[in-house]
Amino acid sequence: MKKSFLYFICSVSAMGGLLFGYDWVVIGGAKPFYEEFFNIAADPIMQGVAMSTALIGCLIGAMVAGALADRYGRKPLLITAAVLFTVSAIATGLFNDFTLFNVARFIGGIGIGVASALSPMYIAEVSPANIRGRLVSLNQMTIVLGILAAQVVNMLLARDTSDATNMVWNLAWGWRWMFWAETVPAALFLLMAFFIPESPVYWQLKNTARASKQTKQEAGLGELFQHKYGKVLLLGLIIAVFQQWCGTNVIFNYAEEIFVSAGYNVDGMFINIVITGIANVVFTVVALYTVEKWGRRTLMLIGACGLGLIYLTLGTCYHFEVTGIFMVVLVVAAISCYAMTLGPITWVLLSEIFPDRVRGVAMATCTFALWVGCCTLTFTFPSMNAALGSSGTFWIYSGICLCAFVYLFRACPETKGKSLAELEKELTH
Repeated sequence: MKKSFLYFICSVSAMGGLLFGYDWVVIGGAKPFYEEFFNIAADPIMQGVAMSTALIGCLIGAMVAGALADRYGRKPLLITAAVLFTVSAIATGLFNDFTLFNVARFIGGIGIGVASALSPMYIAEVSPANIRGRLVSLNQMTIVLGILAAQVVNMLLARDTSDATNMVWNLAWGWRWMFWAETVPAALFLLMAFFIPESPVYWQLKNTARASKQTKQEAGLGELFQHKYGKVLLLGLIIAVFQQWCGTNVIFNYAEEIFVSAGYNVDGMFINIVITGIANVVFTVVALYTVEKWGRRTLMLIGACGLGLIYLTLGTCYHFEVTGIFMVVLVVAAISCYAMTLGPITWVLLSEIFPDRVRGVAMATCTFALWVGCCTLTFTFPSMNAALGSSGTFWIYSGICLCAFVYLFRACPETKGKSLAELEKELTH
């Protein structure tokens, strides 16, 4: 396969990550306006529902992605995800009913769940070992570009909230266009997904079944939970959940509360969100260059320890009511640390550590666990923040990070430079 074509198909697959990032974060900028529109600004439960509906869809999308990809192939599932993103982008901004708004978010969530499981797996299966980590990290790069795009679109569309006329527009139309803007990349992904080939691993599994004159049987959960896969499955599940429970993603979904607590108004909040988005992109680029040099294990350890210390400091600053630019610096430091470590490296490890036979169902299972972690994190943050304050909340996230560091130090292997076949022998025998 020519290198140019390899980069093309990996980039197309990674567009699922771009839409994943946009759809996931756009709601944070729309939040102050749709909450007023739907009259839920004073209802923490309904706020949690609005923020979590897409995540429930993620759980379902991730749960079915592996089995369907093993049965029908990786390519058809990527096309399906593109269709779901397109439908959700149009419908979310269209509806005036809160229930239908959540239905549209749920549909988009299914697309996120499918894309988050399939995009890194597809890239890992078509990539040579010496650049596999970098190419899988490309998926994370498109995720953060999608996040930054959502942040910039939100900032540009949200008009000055100090003017009453502008605020009326924000409440009536601004939040809708934030969601509608996703239609353009979603339609482009849908078109380009028809031009990528099927994964060679899928064809290999299918041809093996034909050679033995058996119907291709997809690996199910029963096979995945066999004793020989127990250790690597546990590692995958913990890595997946930890990527969410480290707490970084609440900065994107609840940026309003975090920056207002640090002393900024809504307009200043949008500017600071874009700053965090730029840091996210820059340090994901750093990850592209370090993943093959420093290795996956080293970067995971740096991420767990670094975030633990940053959140300990951030929580202490909230406790002593520190405000202003120093708080923004700490938030940017947390985003930067996550972007070059846990963000991309989690997906790299999950796409590498499982054998071909169970990779589809294993990726789906771990991605499902990841979205369970994301859903619980997102839903519980408002209540935790109300009960414990920002200081107590970030201290809890700090403790989780430091506990994960201890586990990863003992259990996380180094996978750089090894073929998928070599890793299968090393991790399951």
